Amino acid sequence: MDILSAIIQGIIQGLTEFLPVSSSGHLNICQHIFGMQEDNLFFSVMLHIGTLAAVIAVYVKLIGGLLKEFGLMVKDIFTGKFKWSEMNPKRNMVVMIIIGLVPLFLLFLPIPGTDMKLKDLADMFSKSGYFIVVGISLMITSALLFFGDLKNKKTAKAYKDKGIVRKGGAGRRKYNIGDAFVVGVTQCCAALLPGVSRSGSTLAASEFRGINKQVALDYSFLLGTPAIIAAAVLETKDALFPDDGKAVTIDFLPVIIGMVVAAVVGFFAIKLFKWLLRTDRMYVFILYTAAVGLIVTVISIIELSTGANIFTGAPLVF
Repeated sequence: MDILSAIIQGIIQGLTEFLPVSSSGHLNICQHIFGMQEDNLFFSVMLHIGTLAAVIAVYVKLIGGLLKEFGLMVKDIFTGKFKWSEMNPKRNMVVMIIIGLVPLFLLFLPIPGTDMKLKDLADMFSKSGYFIVVGISLMITSALLFFGDLKNKKTAKAYKDKGIVRKGGAGRRKYNIGDAFVVGVTQCCAALLPGVSRSGSTLAASEFRGINKQVALDYSFLLGTPAIIAAAVLETKDALFPDDGKAVTIDFLPVIIGMVVAAVVGFFAIKLFKWLLRTDRMYVFILYTAAVGLIVTVISIIELSTGANIFTGAPLVF
C-alpha cells in the first residue's frame, strides 16, 4: 500500500466513521471504484484505532468520569450498597452502555446450514458482486435518519405544547433497559450491512425512543468505543497470526500515516456532527445518503447485468 492510498483511506475512515454516512459503505465504494483487491486487515485495525483516539480526545472528561463511576459501582456492588433506583446520571450511563453492548454477542451466532457466523455476512457483502447491498443500505440509513429526525421534532413539539423548555433541547436525558437494548440491537444490525451507518442508526434508534438528541449522540459514540476496542483486539490477532500460518509483512509508514490522518479527521468530524445536530441540519446527511445510495444501486444493477465492474472492467466476485 502506498502513502497516498493510506491518506485517502484515512480521510474516508475518519470522516465516515462518525458522520452518519457509513464508513464501511464508503470504504467499499472507494475500493470498488479503484479496484482495490488488497485485504489489509492490519491497516483496517489501525484506522479504527485512529478513530478511537478521536473519540477519546473529544470525550476525555466524560470517559474519565464514567470509568471512575464504574469503579465506584463495582465497589458498591461488592459491599452491598448498590441500588438501582438511586443511580446518578453517570452510573446510569455506565449501566446502559453495558446493556447496549450485550446484543453484539449475537454477531457470533452461527448461521444454520453454513459454517459462517452472522459477523461473516459483512465480509461477504463487501465483495464486488454484492455492491448493490451498499446502495440499498445507504438508502436505509437515509430513511432511518429521516424518521429519527421526524420523531425528534415531534418530541420537541410535545414538550413545547406542555410548556416544558429545557436547555439542550427536548427529550429524556436518561436511558432505561429497553432504550439500551433497542440501540444495542440496532448497532448489531448496522455491523452486518456495509452502508448502514452505526452512528446514524443508533442515533435514530434513540430518537425513536424519545431520548434527547445530544444525549443520544453522546451515547452512540460512547457505545461504539468498547466495540471498536474489542474489534481491534480480535482483528489484530487475526492480522498478525492468520489461520494459514503465513508470515505477515507490514509496511509501517503508510499504516502510521493512515492512522494519524483518521484520528485528526475523525476528531473534527465528531465536532462537525455535534454542531449539525444541534443546529437541526440533519437534512444534509439524509439527502446525501439517499443520493449516493441511489447512484450506487443503479450502478450495481448495470454491473449485475454485465457481470463486470464498470470502473475497472474486472469480473464481479461473489
